[in-house]
Amino acid sequence: MSVLHAVLALVALQRLGELALAAANTRRLRQRGGFEIDRAGYPLFVALHAAWLAALAALVPAATIPSWPLLAVFGILQLGRIWVIATLGGRWTTRLMALPDVALVRAGPYRFCRHPNYLIVAGEIAVLPLAFGAAGVALAFSLANAVLLARRIRLEGQALAIGTRTVTQPSQS
Repeated sequence: MSVLHAVLALVALQRLGELALAAANTRRLRQRGGFEIDRAGYPLFVALHAAWLAALAALVPAATIPSWPLLAVFGILQLGRIWVIATLGGRWTTRLMALPDVALVRAGPYRFCRHPNYLIVAGEIAVLPLAFGAAGVALAFSLANAVLLARRIRLEGQALAIGTRTVTQPSQS
């Protein structure tokens, strides 16, 4: 198995595991009165991430030797992802969920940044293709992700403005 295929398999497994965790957390949030703010936008994120991995598999030759420093950066981004998930605990999901009358999380990476997961995902979408010399994939999917995130952040801001406390940051899985 090539390095590319091994990395893509690990990322796909990670994303599938996160989808399972997110589904369980989403169910629990709904049981607590939580509701989804952007149901229509969610499939777009799922499609973006699936297409991102598929584009890498289809467009990068399997024998491509990666940039190990960039793969290390991608690994560091995974540590950031774990930090976000651990900080939010049962409030983490891939959907944009709101839970009324619950304070925003201000611990962990949220002490430093309002949307740490969004920054981590943006970094992942750019860095992984660049690690395999796929600058076009990095650019195209970074732009598409930016469009989707701009919409999501706007909707999240509107929810906060009317007093709904959003409690989750999407994984973009």
